[in-house]
This record gives sequence, C-alpha cells and structure tokens, in this order.
Amino acid sequence: MVISYFERTGEHRFRATEATGGAWAVDEQHISPMTGLLVHAVEQARDPADGMVVTRISMDILGVLKLEEFDVHVEVVRPGRTIELVEAVAIARGRPAVRARMWRMACPDTSAVAGGQPAALPGPETVEPWRLSELWQGGYIASVEVRPVGTPQPGRTTAWISSRADLIAGEKVSELASFVALVDTANGIAVRQSPADWLFPNLDLTIHLHRQPSGPWVGLDTSVVFGVSGQGLTSTVLHDVDGPVGRAEQILTVRPAKR
Repeated sequence: MVISYFERTGEHRFRATEATGGAWAVDEQHISPMTGLLVHAVEQARDPADGMVVTRISMDILGVLKLEEFDVHVEVVRPGRTIELVEAVAIARGRPAVRARMWRMACPDTSAVAGGQPAALPGPETVEPWRLSELWQGGYIASVEVRPVGTPQPGRTTAWISSRADLIAGEKVSELASFVALVDTANGIAVRQSPADWLFPNLDLTIHLHRQPSGPWVGLDTSVVFGVSGQGLTSTVLHDVDGPVGRAEQILTVRPAKR
C-alpha cells in the first residue's frame, strides 16, 4: 500500500494525512514533511528554465499544525537573474503556521575549485535498521527507516534515513523536496534525555546546501547540545550516498515534561 504525507485538495491547498503524525503529539503534524512540501511549492512557482536551485531554507515554526487542511502561499521577496529570495508560508485556520524563506542561486561550473567537504559516510547498505518507533510515537516516525552508523549515543548519532511514503499523493516531486522532507528528523535521533522526562522541540530549521542531493537516503551526522538556561541546538552535517551536501541547524526549547 502506497502512503503519502499530504493530499492536494486545491491549487494551493493540501490535507495532512496520518502519516505526518508528530512525535510529540500524534494529532499534530511532524514538521519534517512540511519542509519538503514548501520546497515543492517554491519549485512549482518558479521557472525551472532559469537554471537556479534552492541552496538555503530557513524555516520558522509559528504554531501547531493539526492533521488538517491548509494553504500554501509563495511570494518572491527579492527577484534576480542569478540569485533570488522566495518565501513560502503554510496557512492554517487563517493564520501563518510555518514560514520558510529560500535562496535560489544560479549554478555555474565550479568543479575546478571544489573542495573542503568532510568525509563520506559508510553507505546505508552496510548498516542495520534501528526501530526509532521504540523511542518516538506518531505516523511520521512509523513511516521512516533509520539505519545508524555505529551505536547511537546521547547527544551524538550518525544515521541514514529513508521513507516509504510519497510526499504528495499521486504527484511527482524533486529529489531535493524528498530529501529535505526528512531532515527535521535529526532532532530525534541523538536525544540527550528521554522525551518522557524532557521536552526539546525545535522552533526552526535552517538548511544550507553546497551541492544538490540525490537518491532516497538522507545521511544525518548529528550532535545535540543542551545549554544551562532552557536552550538547545541540534547541528547536523547532511549527506547523500555520494558524500556531504550541506548542514542543518535547529534551535531547541528545553524544559521538563509535565507530570
């Protein structure tokens, strides 16, 4: 059975399925698939013939999204022929719930000076699956396959992740949209404390890419820091099977779980 994270119900309107069910609350959307959907919306709104690609995604989570219908609005903030800034906003119940700004850039050949990347990870075919659903609840976590590279440690885990769900039912999306739809999972693979005892949801997600990713697997080389006054940071080097493609950062609000 083919499952999907979203169903299109109008030109700019979507319905979240149970496969987006969140890790903190199963009746709320996990924000990871939303990232891919907003990338897809931007790619659809812009002319692919212009030769530009998304290289940075800066997303702020403004409110809770239930498993409901919502609209996506796309606007060009800063037009240009070699760089442009585009904003995509998910609007639910008349209010912005997620706002993402994306830089698109032209792609000249710079292969002669390329370098500086960290080492590639061992491939996903070389490691065994890990049942992340033993740690987290929700339809989204149930939809993904996770394969750790080495033994997961508190605050430090490297893992491959892929999904058996389509991003949008019956709709073809780019490899980039499918890739970034999994990146927000990073905050759940290297937990410092049990989510039964401590809450540490992220308020944002920022992705920088120095290469466009490809393939069904996302490599997450993740470290998590908790500060002394309620803030945390999840930092991840992003990989595809050919090597590193960029970085992701998530700011966390850390607090004890209510008893």
